[in-house]
This record gives sequence, structure tokens and C-alpha cells, in this order.
Amino acid sequence: MKVRTRVETAASAILAKRKFVAPLDVFTALGWLPDRQLDRWRRGQVAQLGEVLAVTPEKAREALDALRRWAEAQGLAATEVEYPAATLDRRPLRFGEPESAYRTHWMAADLSDTRRKSLVERQNKAPDLMVDVAVGDWECAECRGTGDLLVSDPGGPLCLTCADLDHLVFLGAGDATVTRRAKKASGLSAVVQRYDRSRKRFQRKGILVERAALEQAEESCLADEDVRLRRRERDRERRADWDVDFQAALAVEILRLFPRCPAERAEAIAQHAGTRGSGRVGRSAAGRALDERKTTLAVIASLRHEDTDYDRMLMSGVDRAVARDRIRDDIDRLLADWRG
Repeated sequence: MKVRTRVETAASAILAKRKFVAPLDVFTALGWLPDRQLDRWRRGQVAQLGEVLAVTPEKAREALDALRRWAEAQGLAATEVEYPAATLDRRPLRFGEPESAYRTHWMAADLSDTRRKSLVERQNKAPDLMVDVAVGDWECAECRGTGDLLVSDPGGPLCLTCADLDHLVFLGAGDATVTRRAKKASGLSAVVQRYDRSRKRFQRKGILVERAALEQAEESCLADEDVRLRRRERDRERRADWDVDFQAALAVEILRLFPRCPAERAEAIAQHAGTRGSGRVGRSAAGRALDERKTTLAVIASLRHEDTDYDRMLMSGVDRAVARDRIRDDIDRLLADWRG
């Protein structure tokens, strides 16, 4: 598939979901910007984004040009966005040439001025400070101490004391309401994450907040705990009923799009992809509406893992984008067979 076609497909899906398209989102969707490398860049650990892209500068420029042409043809409005680093000094991040094209976000033309302003403010907002759970021996770059948590600073890892975060207390993940309220009340906060080597991505473990903010959040949540428990139980029952109905409808849609797909395979794909909270098709608005593209992506994911050597290649160390390129012809052939 040509770069232009892949860029347009990814951009269209992002626009439908978020009402704006950013080059970084497109590159991530294309598999050119792995999560860990994006995280390193956001923390200021590399001089510019081009150093961690999985494609050549020439191919990146080709994609940026394709995105610009597509956005202009769609009548989208261009807005240049700041990118402060997730570091204590909030230094500006660098992309490399063409710097302006990377910073340009494309917004839906039908957005109101108020909505557009809100989006720009949110995009220009500095990202959360990040703190890592230590997974091995390490030494603070300043005091030569160590600890369970560290801040990945461009000058080397820092302990919480040297990073001026040692006065914060840890709030583990699990209660979204307490977390949201504590973070809002805290003048300084940081997200605590741990890198999962098996999944090759970061997992959020909780946040660091000021003690007074945590106490305030806990007190406010105790006041409305009964209401929140009743609401949570109603939502749980409603989601359970919805899962069964949605998965059945998804299986029917799969067979409509792919008549030669075995019925039991369609049911298995629907059950896997339509599970609430799985992060797959059932999690998105497009998926719940049985969007054809989302349904097809669920089928492709099943074929990729069950009918090709994709998983074996990943286990042997092949890059995800490279592995997907290698199996693309096989996937196209299998899709054509199921379409009949």
C-alpha cells in the first residue's frame, strides 16, 4: 500500500474519533513511532524526533506532505502547536526538518471557535511529569543515591529528592474518582509508570500528589461513596447485557462482510474484539456502531495472530512495523478468500 493511501486511511480514522489530526498520531498509527521511543522523545532524552522514527527522513517528509494535501482537500484548519517536554524545565521539544509540518495539527472545519480554542489550549498544555518504577539497579546522577522510583532526566536518572518530588505521596491506580480529584487539587503531581517488557509498553501504576490534596480527595469521595457505588453497579449490569448483544451483532456483521469466514471463527473474533474494556473494537464509538473499517480491523487482527507467522517474528525480535510489512500480502490474500 502506498504511503499516501496509508496516511489518508489513518488520518481519516483519527479525525472521525478526535476531530483533529496530528502528525505524531498518524506516525504512531502507521507503526513508525513505537510507544517507548515516543516516550523517550517526550522526556527530552533524544535531541529530535527524527532520531527515533522507524523510517527514513525522506519517507517521513513524504508522509507529512501527503497529510497536508489530504487535510487541505478536506478543508481542515491548520494550527501550529507547541510541544513542551515532560521534564521539570518544560523545555521545547524538537522534531527536525520540516519542524513546522510536524507541529501543524489539522482541525475539523465544522468546529466552533470555542471548541477550536479549547482544543488548542489542551494540545499546548505541558504533558504530565513522569516517574518510573525502577526495574533494576540504578544510581542518581546527582547524589549517587537510589530508590524504588526515578525521574528520567536528560542528564541522567534522578531520585525523587534531587528532582524535588520527594514531598509527594503515592496514590495507586484503581479509584479513578479519587485520582482525578487528588490530581486536580494538587499543585504538583506526576504519573508513575512501569515499563512492561513483555508487552513493550508502559503501564500506569498511579500518581504522586501532595498529601493535603490526597486527603481532600479522599474526604470528598467518602461523602458521596454510596451514590457512586450504586451508579457503578447499574453501569456494570448495563455493560454486561450490552456485551452479549453487541458481540452477536458484530458476528453477524463479520459474516456479512466476509461471507466465507467460518461461523465459529466469526463468533470467536466477535467475542474477543467486542469485550468491553478490552481496548479493542467494543471500546470505540465507531466499533459500537459496527463501523465497517473497525470490523475489518478486528478480522485482520485475528488473521494476523492466528493465520500468519507474525507472532513468531515478534518473538524472534523482528520490529513490529517490519513484521506487518512481511505479512501484508498474506493478509490481503486471506481477506480476499473470506470475501469470496
